[in-house]
Amino acid sequence: MKQLRYVVDVVIDAFYTFLADDGWAIASHIALSTLMALFPFLIVLTSLAGFFGSKELADQAVGLLLNVWPQQVADTLTGEIHDVLTTTRGDILTIGAVLAVYFASNGVEALRVALNRAYAMPELRRWYWLRLESIGYTLVAAVTSLAMAFLIVLGPLILESARRHIPFFVESNESLLNIARYGITILALIVALFILHAWLPAGRRSFLQILPGIIFTMVASLISGIGFGQYLARFANNYVTMYAGLASVVIALVFLYFIAAIFVYGGELNAAIIKSRLPRGVSLQAAQSLRPAETRA
Repeated sequence: MKQLRYVVDVVIDAFYTFLADDGWAIASHIALSTLMALFPFLIVLTSLAGFFGSKELADQAVGLLLNVWPQQVADTLTGEIHDVLTTTRGDILTIGAVLAVYFASNGVEALRVALNRAYAMPELRRWYWLRLESIGYTLVAAVTSLAMAFLIVLGPLILESARRHIPFFVESNESLLNIARYGITILALIVALFILHAWLPAGRRSFLQILPGIIFTMVASLISGIGFGQYLARFANNYVTMYAGLASVVIALVFLYFIAAIFVYGGELNAAIIKSRLPRGVSLQAAQSLRPAETRA
């Protein structure tokens, strides 16, 4: 009963802090920034894929990115994304491509603002270093997406080769192998969340300190995606009636808003747990600024 009371207190504390930190407003900022960064990111992705000599990789990479979205949400953007992916781009080193990278990094900057607020950390690093870091994360995400897509492309070839040598194993486990291929996407999202919580905001947090918020984010996002998908299956026409040609954008924006709110609350949850375990007189900011040994002292 004592543990249950502790969990309830932490959850409530995180919620009130979420409200005090303007969590809903920050979530809308993240959602809009992410949606605006999506298409510049796709431009970077197609440019990189063309640079490596395989534009099909970009299509596979986008398929992986949208694989974790509800089908109803992904379908609303399919046409627009297809237009971006099928446009020939050889300008990876031009000013347009540089601007695309810059605007794509805005989504990372929005996440940094949210986590700094959640962990109550002032940002003392210089703005240009932060922007360069965000651009680096964006490029790494693009290259990683292409690498995962390459694995997906190779998947059928690997299965076919394995079927020739160990047919009984492959025939009985082909569905599991296919699930494993797409499980790479989920693993990549988990790794991305660890990187975001550990290194993106100011201060430092241990693996165990950021784990609860990441688990919450993954589980709550899955539930939210399923629920929102079921809602759209029944009431998607309401968006078409109200927003006409903008319906696809609004649907994606609403979905991203819910996911962003979950992400921000995950940071607040981590902060609430850290705060609940601090010795008397040690602030949350000090706990993330000092080494663990110094914090305990």
